[in-house]
Amino acid sequence: MIDKKLQKRLVDWLESPRDSRNIEEGATILLKINRNVIAYRNAVMRPEKYAAHIEHQLRKYYDKTVVEVTHEQVEQMAEQVIKIVDKHLVYDDDNNPAGEFKKGKRADHESLPEEIQSLYVENLSLVQRMREVHARLRIVTGQPGMCPDSDRYPFLKELIALDKQLHENWARYDSFDASKQEQSISLDAREASRRAAGFVNLNKNRYAKKPTEEMKERLAIAYSKVINPSEKMTNDLKKLGIIK
Repeated sequence: MIDKKLQKRLVDWLESPRDSRNIEEGATILLKINRNVIAYRNAVMRPEKYAAHIEHQLRKYYDKTVVEVTHEQVEQMAEQVIKIVDKHLVYDDDNNPAGEFKKGKRADHESLPEEIQSLYVENLSLVQRMREVHARLRIVTGQPGMCPDSDRYPFLKELIALDKQLHENWARYDSFDASKQEQSISLDAREASRRAAGFVNLNKNRYAKKPTEEMKERLAIAYSKVINPSEKMTNDLKKLGIIK
């Protein structure tokens, strides 16, 4: 769940007119929700291309946080989750998550654009998150006494959403036509990258001496705008706990 301040920013952004929306603000809100730095970077570099995607993702997140469900719907969701668990979260020694993902990796993976490669990487995290949520659901369901629908619903809802995102990512990853990928990055994006790199290099040492949450967030956002950041920059920010 997100805090009330961020939720208000989300609602305000969704209720604002499409033609006057700040796409970077929408991308920032989405970054705080899903922590997908690569997706954020792409949206900031090409806002006109990703505006609809940002709205779709934020609308989807908003809708699933306010929806009301009946007992029958919860039971239907529970049945759906059982199928998801059987398909993605039950492994024996010869059928493990790492092995399954290796089989699904494209031969041309390393030559694909970052945004397509990130789908493969994100799916590894999605399955791990699904395991964590399922474990919490089992704890809640296994507690003595009645387990209200309201207790099960958030976990069921998240598992179904994660499964949907997993399938969407695989579909985009598997169907990407490498022969038609864009080869150029706009000069504006390169300039933005240079400015962001300069900000990181100027402020990372200041943050190390006097860390604040505001500067941590600004450094993380600036890093996400850097095209092909250096290994040193990445390692420095990891050591400072700014990125993972």
